[in-house]
Amino acid sequence: MLTQRKNLLQGTLDLLILKTLSTDAMHGWGISQRIQQMSSDVLQVNQGSLYPALHRLEGQDWIRASWRKSENNRQAKYYELTPRGRRRLDTETENWVRLSAAVACIVEA
Repeated sequence: MLTQRKNLLQGTLDLLILKTLSTDAMHGWGISQRIQQMSSDVLQVNQGSLYPALHRLEGQDWIRASWRKSENNRQAKYYELTPRGRRRLDTETENWVRLSAAVACIVEA
């Protein structure tokens, strides 16, 4: 049961990261801030969850990283979707819509 919960939470974080990167490359801090902003401060992704997820997604070739200068002229690692990551985002989005609809049916019953 704990493994299933971990997989669900991990998959949800993966979806949020992939969706956040679907419009533009971002550094880790920017990703966490964008998720928080888009969720009206409901979701806050801490570094202890974000960076392992970014490394995992990079290892799966869903994102790639490169060093660039940030908006405040500091070196930062920027992440962007790969073509494989865009396809995965589509799959994960479909899965999320199906799962959230099923949960809504149960909660609203």
